[in-house]
Amino acid sequence: MKATALHLPTFKEAPADAEVVSHKLMTRAGMIRKLAGGIYTYMPLGLRVIRRIEAIIREEMDAAGAIELLMPVIQPAELWMESGRWEEYGPELLRIRDRHQRDFVIQPTSEEVVTDLARLIFCIFSRDGVAPWYRQLPKNFYHIQTKFRDERRPRFGVMRGREFTMKDAYSFDRDPESALVSYRKMFDAYHRIFDRLGLQYRAVAADTGSIGGSASHEFQVIADTGEDALIYSTGSDYAANIELAEAVPLLATRMAPTQPLTRTATPGQARCEAVAEYLKLPLDQTLKSIVLSTETPGADGQPPKVTVWLLLLRGDHEMNEVKVGKVPGLKGFRFATEEEILEHFGSKPGYLGPVGMKKPVRIVVDRTVANMSDFVCGANEVDYHYTGVNWGRDLPEPLPEGQVGEVMIADIRNVQAGDPSPDGQGTLAIQRGIEVGHVFYLGTKYSQAMNATFIDENGQSRPLEMGCYGIGVTRLLGAAIEQNHDDKGIIWPASIAPFEVVVCPMGLERSEAVREAVDRLAADLQAAGIRYVVDDRNERPGVMFADWELIGVPLRITVGDRGLKEGLLELTVRRGMVTHKVAPADMLAEVQKLLPTL
Repeated sequence: MKATALHLPTFKEAPADAEVVSHKLMTRAGMIRKLAGGIYTYMPLGLRVIRRIEAIIREEMDAAGAIELLMPVIQPAELWMESGRWEEYGPELLRIRDRHQRDFVIQPTSEEVVTDLARLIFCIFSRDGVAPWYRQLPKNFYHIQTKFRDERRPRFGVMRGREFTMKDAYSFDRDPESALVSYRKMFDAYHRIFDRLGLQYRAVAADTGSIGGSASHEFQVIADTGEDALIYSTGSDYAANIELAEAVPLLATRMAPTQPLTRTATPGQARCEAVAEYLKLPLDQTLKSIVLSTETPGADGQPPKVTVWLLLLRGDHEMNEVKVGKVPGLKGFRFATEEEILEHFGSKPGYLGPVGMKKPVRIVVDRTVANMSDFVCGANEVDYHYTGVNWGRDLPEPLPEGQVGEVMIADIRNVQAGDPSPDGQGTLAIQRGIEVGHVFYLGTKYSQAMNATFIDENGQSRPLEMGCYGIGVTRLLGAAIEQNHDDKGIIWPASIAPFEVVVCPMGLERSEAVREAVDRLAADLQAAGIRYVVDDRNERPGVMFADWELIGVPLRITVGDRGLKEGLLELTVRRGMVTHKVAPADMLAEVQKLLPTL
């Protein structure tokens, strides 16, 4: 291919709204053009990368036994009402109406549509009344399709856009055991996909979020600009998203009390850090109080019943909202209002604690807090805290973890670097990541809600066991760049680069020798199946080189009269910008040797 046959608009400056490297470089390299907030046109070079990613995904999905189809972008609202997600999904679901005032959605995902499809094809009797369709299971359908999520704040270019391309797959099985086999097949296929994409990544245990289900792993590309905190053990293969990473108790046992309960003045000290400094105590001796509320519908049109909760964490720890939402009774929690806090504690925030409350509340104690002694907490009075607080003496003894009651223990905090690994091997470390893939074991969440069944060998109707597996195709462009760039531009892994090789002739219009050498080189590259482009533009070498360094093609071959007279061509590796001389006859072999390493 020749560069003059392409559209190659490159720019020195990035747009003012570009916050991350990938957004800046994709725009400067002419790969995307913004149409509206979070909506982009993919220009020819960007589209070439997308097609490379899609090809790898298709090859590995097909090899894993998945079957490609194509489901619509527009979905009837009735399916979402049937699954219960019409209201649950939230404002990110873009709802529209046709001319007949029928409600539709622009799909953010396809669980409802594929479940509707499954109930049509698996719950079928043959003409003689025998139901053979259970023999068709397992099945795994996938498609690569446009999605739309109405993000409140689209940002980071293609990594948090509103319109995007995603591969989603859905497995259907007869029972949980076979469903987990399908899950494992996809988990392994994802490893092969991301290995072939040439990315550094981690597969981490994750929360199921709005999709639902019981088992979940995220595939995270490692990048300092990632939105997600990834937790991993220094001594094992344990890894999890911070939302799911288990926090073990940092105190193995509780020490006996050594201090009396004392009401202590702390004038103007409302935060744990300030209290600890004022009292000249370590921060980990203080208690952080967080007040939440839950509501249950009232009977016969009465107002909802409000339950107030007090969460207790060590002063240097942070609440994990995902974990809190899984505590029995706390699903759908909100932060308590000032009125609710005053009613139950008699004080404004900053001085709250479990001792001497005005009204009873339900208390959730973090695992580490349950083993603390002689700690400091708010006295429910402005400018005062209690010191020397102890469980069993000053406060009710918390119930053993797993038991539900008025004072119970749960894992409700974020882990920190240096915490013990929950598997007992090594300590925890933290790195940033960009989520690019997610696998879920759904079970019967959708099949039961939508009556998607199959007829088993006994003629009985049973709900299908489902799995869900997504890859953000267009997001991968941004993630790959965040991980692979330098001050000159993008450094594409060879497997997904728009071209593997760029040939840059010096004086193409003036030198017959250069033209002949370029033609021979192009013929060799084409015959070997190597994706290449010849820069036949009438540009100065500096401009030519800068453009391709920005675009990020892995290998550059420079052909000039001076080198040809010496019997040599220049081969430059984009990663590291290492250049060495190669004889024309040896160039193809050298390219073929290098590409698998790039």
